[in-house]
Amino acid sequence: MIDQCHITVIIPALNEQASIVSVISELPGYIDQIIVVDNDSSDQTRVVSENAGATVISESRKGYGRACLSGIESTGDTDIFAFINGGYSDYPEDLDKLIRPVAAGRCDLAIGCREDDPAAPKGRFVHQRLGTRMACLTIRLLHGYNFADLGPLRCISRSTLAHLQMQDEDFGWTVEMQLKAARAGAVILQVPVRYRKRIGKSKISGTLRGTVMAGYKIFYWIFRLAVTTRPDRIR
Repeated sequence: MIDQCHITVIIPALNEQASIVSVISELPGYIDQIIVVDNDSSDQTRVVSENAGATVISESRKGYGRACLSGIESTGDTDIFAFINGGYSDYPEDLDKLIRPVAAGRCDLAIGCREDDPAAPKGRFVHQRLGTRMACLTIRLLHGYNFADLGPLRCISRSTLAHLQMQDEDFGWTVEMQLKAARAGAVILQVPVRYRKRIGKSKISGTLRGTVMAGYKIFYWIFRLAVTTRPDRIR
């Protein structure tokens, strides 16, 4: 089935010249299109990404979700979208475990649930782990869905993504997607994936402002959707 699908990978990137080539070069070889969304980098992210074979688009409006939305809008016909960060904390080859079940129609959304690679430096701060656990517990209490993680590595069918009508332009992108998909009756697969310390400094969990804003937006979407009418079901 995978050879019958057009697959696009979107990589939001802000000053990732030291890592982006490794991310691009280690993606599964069957991927049709790689889009790097340069989120107003001040380094050579654009140049090295283009030299590595990716299509690069510019998005001067800052925000992880904004970069993802711009990448989606720039894509032509495609069947599947996959998302990965540009910092090389996720293992690009692990996307294969997420893409294949979506391509085979076994699920609508596949989420990578991060597990530390014992052979590499740990990639998440203590506050990041605790925050994720608290968010997942709150989702379970308010929505009844059991998520193990809210990680960025994921794959989703085009039709499902269109149904979700994504809105968040920064830190709430992943939780908005997961909750909207679950509420719409999408089939969601959670897949263990490896995780390690990223190359370079984290723009979110590595800063006080990023940590506070990420926590705010994650819980904003959890509580907002808890009081919102359920959407039409996908299935």
